[in-house]
Amino acid sequence: MTKKVKSKQSSSVSPGICYLAGAGPGDLGLVTLRVKELLEKAEVVVFDYLCNQEMLKWVKDGVEIIYAGKKAGNHTMRQEDINALLVEKTRAGHTVLRLKGGDPFLFGRGGEEAEALAEAGLRFEIVPGVTSAIAAPAYAGIPVTHRDFTSSVTIFTGHEDPLKADTALDYARIASLPGTKVMLMGIERMGPITDELQKHGMDPQTPVALVRWGTTGRQETLEGTLGNIASRIREVGFSAPAVAVFGEVATLRHKLGWFEKRPLSKKKIVVTRTRQQAGVLSAALRELGSDVYELPTIRIEPPVDLRSFAELVQDVHRYDWLVFTSPNGVSAFFEMFYKLYSDAREIGGVRIAAIGPATAKRVREFHLAVDLQPSEFVAEAIIKEFKAKVGDVENQRILLARAEQARDVLPKELAKMGAIVDEAIAYRTVPETEDVSGGIARFQTDGADMITFTSSSTVENFMALKLALPPGLKTASIGPVTSQTMRDLGLIVDVEAKQYDIPGLITAIREYYGA
Repeated sequence: MTKKVKSKQSSSVSPGICYLAGAGPGDLGLVTLRVKELLEKAEVVVFDYLCNQEMLKWVKDGVEIIYAGKKAGNHTMRQEDINALLVEKTRAGHTVLRLKGGDPFLFGRGGEEAEALAEAGLRFEIVPGVTSAIAAPAYAGIPVTHRDFTSSVTIFTGHEDPLKADTALDYARIASLPGTKVMLMGIERMGPITDELQKHGMDPQTPVALVRWGTTGRQETLEGTLGNIASRIREVGFSAPAVAVFGEVATLRHKLGWFEKRPLSKKKIVVTRTRQQAGVLSAALRELGSDVYELPTIRIEPPVDLRSFAELVQDVHRYDWLVFTSPNGVSAFFEMFYKLYSDAREIGGVRIAAIGPATAKRVREFHLAVDLQPSEFVAEAIIKEFKAKVGDVENQRILLARAEQARDVLPKELAKMGAIVDEAIAYRTVPETEDVSGGIARFQTDGADMITFTSSSTVENFMALKLALPPGLKTASIGPVTSQTMRDLGLIVDVEAKQYDIPGLITAIREYYGA
């Protein structure tokens, strides 16, 4: 029998809309493009406990972010309150994004939230997500169907106590169904659940695999049988959130397991770069299997004296050399340049020098060549390069596009060589004041194995947070200048990149862990 829902029509339809979206199983790479697009335009975001908070870095400034997480024994909001909240925010005319772990319609109570919006006469859309029922086993090397084992899969919830008199689950039927069985939630009730399944005829020797925090760097898998998995959980202290797989396919894990075998598996690594820049380093470390989370300590802002910067950019064609010391300087320079000019040829005949391959790459992205690039990625190296490749710079005009409060080595040494040097302060780094992705909270509760620093400012602003350092925390530095700042502030440098850029830092971390 189909239940019909009558929508209440109002005389003035709210312009608001609510997107009920699946946030996927945890791996940021499994978030759909549609969800990322909605995060970038949402005005209100309501998210659950199992959503990866790092996706919140994609929201625009000023968005209202509301945590509505529910986990065993700890409900931030009742379901009725969540329904009312979605109706309230949508009726007020907002673009609301309701993020639910996995898929919103698979044990996510998304149907109830959709009903509440429909009954209020409000617009809504459903955005399916990748469910952990399939993804978590896959990351553990377990296909839920396999031609040699089974062609069917049953998904059920362990949320309810199986001993309840009015339980909605028919354990006799579940036990008798052929094929793989996947259970979401209910790890804390595994004893009664497996007892019920055995009571109704399931073989105690049925292989079982539990995948905890599936698809994330925290993933771990526990194996057993229907008869002993409950005791195995107690023995090792295995806890939620986890997906349970019952069936012969669980034995394929030993042949097909891949995710937990990667070189940096089980290593918790913190990335302190700006929210906009952290992605490259985070993605590379995740690819190696580490449990990465971002704790941005700085953000990039325009210079205080924007007018002076604009005047120097406007006169760039009058200079002999334009020197960039970071990708941020390149981005800021050309953002201003193209506000002032519509033709790239207005840059004139100025030659370009860049410190480091990342800076040079950013220059080339603007379809300009780099005329001078030292093999080392520090200011001192570019002085050597000028002396070796250019020679006499007497009375040559050099424009440095760089950060506020950068080291004064470069302008001083160039001036000693007789150059006329002007500094264009292109940007400044300021402390990050928002913990949108929950990095600080996680550092305080979960700790970390290693923390990475990619500039002196990331070190300084991290130390300014005055966070207690977890026991055994190791540090990784992108190069000698950053390392010196770390030592000056009382940190031990455990890892230093030999090549002073992000690929060099990643290589150094791999070597440190013997990978």
